[in-house]
Amino acid sequence: MSIEFHIDARRGLARAGRLITPHCEIETPVFMPVGTGATVKGLPQDILEELGVQILLGNTYHLYLRPGVDVVRRFGGLHGFMAWSRAILTDSGGFQVFSLNELRKVTEEGVTFRSHLDGSSHFFTPETAIAAQIGLGADIIMAFDECTEYPADRARARASMELTLRWAARGKKYFEAHKHEAPWRFAAESARNTQSLFGIVQGGMDLELRKESAERTIEIDFPGYAIGGLSVGEPRERTREVVEATLQYLPKDKPRYLMGVGTPEEIVEYSNLGIDMMDCVLPTRAARHGLLFTSEGRISIKQARYTEDEEALDRNCACPVCRRYSRAYLRHLYTANEVLAQVLNTLHNLSFYLDTMRRVRHSIPLGEESHFISDVWSRPKP
Repeated sequence: MSIEFHIDARRGLARAGRLITPHCEIETPVFMPVGTGATVKGLPQDILEELGVQILLGNTYHLYLRPGVDVVRRFGGLHGFMAWSRAILTDSGGFQVFSLNELRKVTEEGVTFRSHLDGSSHFFTPETAIAAQIGLGADIIMAFDECTEYPADRARARASMELTLRWAARGKKYFEAHKHEAPWRFAAESARNTQSLFGIVQGGMDLELRKESAERTIEIDFPGYAIGGLSVGEPRERTREVVEATLQYLPKDKPRYLMGVGTPEEIVEYSNLGIDMMDCVLPTRAARHGLLFTSEGRISIKQARYTEDEEALDRNCACPVCRRYSRAYLRHLYTANEVLAQVLNTLHNLSFYLDTMRRVRHSIPLGEESHFISDVWSRPKP
């Protein structure tokens, strides 16, 4: 066995459920913090546990380059390496390779790319991307895809989609032959001891291609499906249009994962449309730049107006940062370039995201609309 997915409640298109993985049971819809290099920058694992993080996202590209798959495998996979007992999802590295632009070359066989660390040359195929993820030992792994750039004409989007479909079939074939090779130390005793491979729907911004990609990816047969190729420069309205159009063709009894999308209001919006899993670097990346999310809007803590502000960052937030520190202190840490600034800012933003998603989950069985997220969150605080 690999994963189980149960839908326990519905409200319109939204659904609340449970995703049971080899390492833990996850309440959905769920927000997955991004731990690119086996770490959520600035926060140790015990804090993540206290915040209620159920599943982390790791990046195959970065972990493949450093510390290397063999190193991680010797520790029993990422769970042993980073001392994390809950669930992990790894992306295939396709988006990161896509982001290298001039440092990559795509062929039918795979992608040749140069490391952003030292310029060394590497080659990813659908098979080697799966092999790397098996070695990393995540509960859920992703098929190797080509992320279509924006803008792209229909011919380009179709060619990219067709390549992704061929790669998905190759990746699944490899996975089926090697899926019992995950390096989990408890694997021999576990009744649910294999990883799960999710397929990825592409097709650019073309809604007909998205429909075709969804239908043909489903034919390959995966236990879960992701919507990829978004947040690549397209307008936000276009993102929603593509997500809505794609969702209607995905199986209603399997988890749906929206990759790399999520301001606070968006994670509510897409949960209401029936998305079960989301990830985004925004809460941690914004924190490092002093941008903090609150119930009253976004706050840029580096602004001089907070120099003597005795108020808590967010009076409606119960995270450790808001319970203890003033805005003035948080501004001081940031302007003084103290390491603690990154830690506290990240702690708050991540707590804010997790609390938001928790409220979404609780609202669905009650039949309540998730109106507690206002568009004020998308505007800077006046």
